Amino acid sequence: MGIAADLSIIVVAGLIGGVLAQKLKQPLILGYILAGVLVGPYSGVVPITEVHNIELLAEIGVALLLFALGLEFSFKELKPVRKIALIGTPIQIFLTIAYGVAIGHYLGLELIPSLWLGALFSLSSTMVTLKTLMNQGRLGTLSSRVMIGMLLVQDLAIVPMMIILPQLSNPDSGLTLLGLAALRATVFLVVMIFLGTRVLPRLLAYIAGGNSRELFLLAVTAIGLGIGYATYLFGLSFAFGAFVAGMVLSESDYGHQALSDIIPVRDLFVLLFFVSVGMLFDPAFLLANWKTVLLVVFLISAGKALIFGALAPLFHYRNVVPLALSLGLFQVGEFSFVLARVGLSTNSIDRDLYSLVLNVAIITMVFTPLVSGLSAPLYALRRRWFKHEHPQADNLPKAGLQNHVIIAGAGRIGHYVAQVLHSLKLDFVLIELDYRRVEQAKTAKYPVIFGDASQEVVLKAAKVEGARLLLSTVPAIVTTQTMVNQVRRMHPQLHIVARAEGVEQMKTLHDLGVYEAVQPEFEASLEITRQALLHLNIAATEIHRYTDAVRKELYMPLYQKQSNYGMLKQLQNAINLLELNWICLEKDSPLIGKTLKDLAIRNKTGVSVVGVMRDGNLTPNPDANYRFDSGDLLAVMGDAEQLASFRTLTQQEKV
Repeated sequence: MGIAADLSIIVVAGLIGGVLAQKLKQPLILGYILAGVLVGPYSGVVPITEVHNIELLAEIGVALLLFALGLEFSFKELKPVRKIALIGTPIQIFLTIAYGVAIGHYLGLELIPSLWLGALFSLSSTMVTLKTLMNQGRLGTLSSRVMIGMLLVQDLAIVPMMIILPQLSNPDSGLTLLGLAALRATVFLVVMIFLGTRVLPRLLAYIAGGNSRELFLLAVTAIGLGIGYATYLFGLSFAFGAFVAGMVLSESDYGHQALSDIIPVRDLFVLLFFVSVGMLFDPAFLLANWKTVLLVVFLISAGKALIFGALAPLFHYRNVVPLALSLGLFQVGEFSFVLARVGLSTNSIDRDLYSLVLNVAIITMVFTPLVSGLSAPLYALRRRWFKHEHPQADNLPKAGLQNHVIIAGAGRIGHYVAQVLHSLKLDFVLIELDYRRVEQAKTAKYPVIFGDASQEVVLKAAKVEGARLLLSTVPAIVTTQTMVNQVRRMHPQLHIVARAEGVEQMKTLHDLGVYEAVQPEFEASLEITRQALLHLNIAATEIHRYTDAVRKELYMPLYQKQSNYGMLKQLQNAINLLELNWICLEKDSPLIGKTLKDLAIRNKTGVSVVGVMRDGNLTPNPDANYRFDSGDLLAVMGDAEQLASFRTLTQQEKV
């Protein structure tokens, strides 16, 4: 069957490799590469007959990968970390290239292959890093934002590298070729800006107007690949054209839809690309050169870690950020495979150098989750060794912190709590590890400490021994558990209210001695349901009966374990059932001119009048001789039936 049989084998092998990688908690691309090794010409397990045709199809995967990268690109993502991303990343790339040249010289390589080696090693893995950050629950932290910003610029750097590096093999005409390439790229960009702002949006609008998902997908794919091919005919890189097409489309109204539609197609062709990468892997090379491979793995990992760790303080990122960058971005990335394939196809690098890069990339990717996970314990160890290093604090009261509330986490929930406490003039302090949120707290003039709330030195800076309450809004259960254990040792009597993501987490937190555990998403869903039922004129008693049943079902393990917890919830529901309502007396109300004693409101309706607002002045608990007037706002309390009876009384016609 030729290429059809080969594609079937590759897809099945890719599926098996992907499932295996997922089970081992590794990025899927490693599973795809493993599949390529198994079906490649060096393994002899399953023969692939049309290797060259598979490689040609893999080029489409590269183009679609860069096309999707262009669609996803956004300067907004770089804004919070723009200095280190736009300035620090190019510095890191050049330093790594220079370091790679030194390694290449040590290995006996010529200058041009050494430059390729440094360029290939300068790129880190976006896919591996993002998966690692998600698994560790660190997305959204300052260090993760810095990583993503630098990775985005690294991914963009692949485009000029693919243009410049192949020209280095022709030193005599290299400058002329680079000049011509720059001129062609400029002309191409001008044409693409015109097409992207005038023609392509109208074309997509016309196709989208037909409400055909298939035609829209076909149009998006045709734009990406068609412009890429036109760029190739123009003398530039096929992938470069696809990337620019994606960037132009990302600014249109159809950018998000185009990205969501193209991702499945991209993923299928990317599978072909990474399988083709694995097909070029030679196990014999690894067996024959394992000492060299391990040496280069150590040298490049240590070198990149030192470069990233040194850059972060230069851009005023301290504390855990330099350590997180060093241990999170030391690996060699997937775009290095793209660049290596370009070098191999243009004869700029030989197959041995390609195999070396492939081995180093795979090994560093595999070790990334393990090495990156050492950031927190190593940072804690450093804190213990350097106890003189105090956390950064701002806006703390001059008199110091005493009898205050500690809010661990200055995200949306923590910020709202701080806003309420600030309006009530209650003393509090925020603890936050994300520097962006720290800056927001400083702008709002809230007292804030930059640090990890699970660390003893940070809790001491927050004066936990003199606090009256600790609120943890941190979603990561591991951080909350560590913090609770620290607080229990430093201030055993302190009440802790913590955020939980599920019943199991609630049980865990209660076992640790947390006073109350709250599920924000669950409580929000119940409140939305309550509001919906109120608008549907469902009786308040029925609504509370329903929400109470839902809570009991969800929190049943806690009800069974702690009788006090159930009692607290019952008391809370009893309070909710006694609704406080404000009712305005119209000028024709039968209550006007009469006193509480005359009306006997409690005997007739069961409600209690707990306050009256008149001309902006509140009279709490009015006595029996209080006389009502037109326009009075009455604060009345009772259940739903009693309130309905009272409303009827206020609207009865005068006798």
